[in-house]
Amino acid sequence: MRWKSGRRSTNIEDRRGMQPRRGLLGGGIGTIVLVLVAMYFGVDPSFLIEGMQSSSVPSSSSGKQPSAEELRNDPLADMIAVVIGDTEDVWTQLFRDMGREYREPTLVLFTGATRSACGLGQSAMGPFYCPADQKAYIDLSFYDDMRNRFRAPGDFAQAYVIAHEVGHHVQNLLGISGEVHRRKQQLSKADGNRLSVRLELQADCLAGVWANRADRARGILEAGDVEEALNAASAIGDDRLQKQSRGTVVPESFTHGTSAQRQRWFRAGLSNGDPDSCDTFAVQEL
Repeated sequence: MRWKSGRRSTNIEDRRGMQPRRGLLGGGIGTIVLVLVAMYFGVDPSFLIEGMQSSSVPSSSSGKQPSAEELRNDPLADMIAVVIGDTEDVWTQLFRDMGREYREPTLVLFTGATRSACGLGQSAMGPFYCPADQKAYIDLSFYDDMRNRFRAPGDFAQAYVIAHEVGHHVQNLLGISGEVHRRKQQLSKADGNRLSVRLELQADCLAGVWANRADRARGILEAGDVEEALNAASAIGDDRLQKQSRGTVVPESFTHGTSAQRQRWFRAGLSNGDPDSCDTFAVQEL
């Protein structure tokens, strides 16, 4: 991926090496475990923290904004700052086209564990987005897992992960996430999971929209980049992950979609760069 000439976002908060404060508001250890499991499987954790005043939960001690020199000395964080900058440029224009204003999210880099307005986040969960504070969180060691555990290396695969989380931010701003949450309260667990799949596949599609628009603007894509992202999408499909961990596949428990579905919807956004092509809730077959 051609990223080095891109604009670096200033919406980066570096908490690496910092320890989270102890304690959560309400819920007890059972709620904490539930939130952690939900975040690992991609369910919006704020939806599960019922009865907790999540908006008033203090985050860990504020991190710092990395300087340009610090970013240059940390190529991975530098690349991520460019990806976030690209998403800001793309979605600011797309929201303007919709007659709306895009509010830029913050990306939090952390090590091990950190606090968010959605509760405690840990590196084992992978990256996540918290709508309550409009921040995305990532422990960069996740990229080691992508390369070694999921066999999904490459800088564009890494960028796809960030763009997917920004896709959840877009859904939050458009009210899609909130509507899904409201609908899930009236559904069975299996039906609620099916809605979660549609939400996640839409975020994959929105990541594809970003890739298309950023490539149009700056020519970021190199040979093999799309294959890297598709490989990453396949590696984290529910069917593949369940097969690896359980030896069996239980479609009713899917929350993200199959490998083929994740690839298909990323391609849908990538093919034309049109957010309107990402309405996963309007189609019968995913």
